Amino acid sequence: MLSSVLIVDDEKHTRDGLRQALEDDYDVSVAANAEEAFNQMDSQEFDVVLTDLRMPGKSGLKVIDKALSLPNKPAVIMMTAYGSIDSAVEAMKRGAVDFLTKPVNIERLEVLMQRALKARTLEVEVKQLNERLDEKFNVEGIIGHSDKLKDVIDRVRLVAPSKATILIDGESGTGKELIAQAIHQASPRARSPFIAVHCAALSENLLESEIFGHERGAFTGAMEKRVGRFEAADTGTLFLDEIGEISSSTQVKLLRFLETKSIERVGGSKPIPLDVRLVAATNRNLEQLVREGKFREDLFFRLNVVRITLPPLRERTDDIPLLLAHYIKFFARENGVPPLTIEPGALRYLQAYPWPGNIRELRNFTENAVVMHRGAKFTEYDLDPRFRGERLALPPSGGGGGGTGGGGGATMASSGGTGTPSASGPSLSVEENEKRLLREALIKARGNRTKAAQLMGISRRTLHRKLTQWPELDVIDG
Repeated sequence: MLSSVLIVDDEKHTRDGLRQALEDDYDVSVAANAEEAFNQMDSQEFDVVLTDLRMPGKSGLKVIDKALSLPNKPAVIMMTAYGSIDSAVEAMKRGAVDFLTKPVNIERLEVLMQRALKARTLEVEVKQLNERLDEKFNVEGIIGHSDKLKDVIDRVRLVAPSKATILIDGESGTGKELIAQAIHQASPRARSPFIAVHCAALSENLLESEIFGHERGAFTGAMEKRVGRFEAADTGTLFLDEIGEISSSTQVKLLRFLETKSIERVGGSKPIPLDVRLVAATNRNLEQLVREGKFREDLFFRLNVVRITLPPLRERTDDIPLLLAHYIKFFARENGVPPLTIEPGALRYLQAYPWPGNIRELRNFTENAVVMHRGAKFTEYDLDPRFRGERLALPPSGGGGGGTGGGGGATMASSGGTGTPSASGPSLSVEENEKRLLREALIKARGNRTKAAQLMGISRRTLHRKLTQWPELDVIDG
């Protein structure tokens, strides 16, 4: 698709000459004056506007103003027959990318056109990237409607416009970095850098160099000066994850920044003033670390200006269906496969599961289900036993007796989750245990009665009689 160009000039021979020179490589439109150009810009989007400076009525400066007021701004090149430096400077101040003197040198014009198009493409890409960041990390994009999540979102909205230091705590996998990014995107710093450092992933010496930078010769192997993450985040936000893992020397330097708003590179002595908003996160109990002498109390108070505690997923079970739907759609699109439908029986188990890995675990589960599952529906029979809180210990092969009991060698063993009590848990009646064993066998056999009977070590006739006795277990036709 050809790039579109609007030529604005009151001289017909100039308009026609420029159109002939450009029309092989561009989609060219022309206008004889500013008003005509305004009408065309209102009805059509242009990549480049090439405008004369002096024209009857409104001047080319007004054309620049109009072009740069549009939602999708074209690149503007000014033409003038007078070669006035003042006119060129004024055009550049208004937002023109460059200017030409008349008569126009076509080779020079082509160079400027390519430069202008590259600049506009870059500007459009940056705009689209910022829009995607806003969409991905804005507060409204945080998924869930549980009361505990609403409390978190309310605190994010309140604190984001401020300069306050923020401490985010919560279990691993609860989305601390996502909340930090949402705070950044909702703040006046949104168009400045968001820099994240995972403190637990680096050794003490590497962490100090990574955060604060170092001077040449500061230590063995420091061949060049290095700018640290603090300097890279200037005017923006620095996110320090797992803050409870940093060493005592790094704690001192971090405290100094919070007190003076300046840093010193490793091996340096010159303070470097910075405008950085600090957001820290931890899954450890910092108060306990302070009591144990492992974390400075003064640093803790400096970090704990505003505290946001993220609830574990097990405390916001109402959000699980929304999160599943979001990740199913995301991974289906990413892998080019149809989205799954989570059946109600499976969803009940997933909402009862404690999710020790929180949202990170749910995300991984969903990706696996989307990629590995065959068929459009995901049922409780497709769940790994850990999601049901139990597993079925299979009887020895060859068991197929026809007794009326439900045991036949089948036993339940807890896998550590929540859900149905195991034999080692609260005592159940023989009938209750038998029902539970039968249900697990049916799930394991995906509803196949013959296979379920084999797993139970009973005959199919006995199984049929049990299902007549307990019709709520007859999940599908045999």
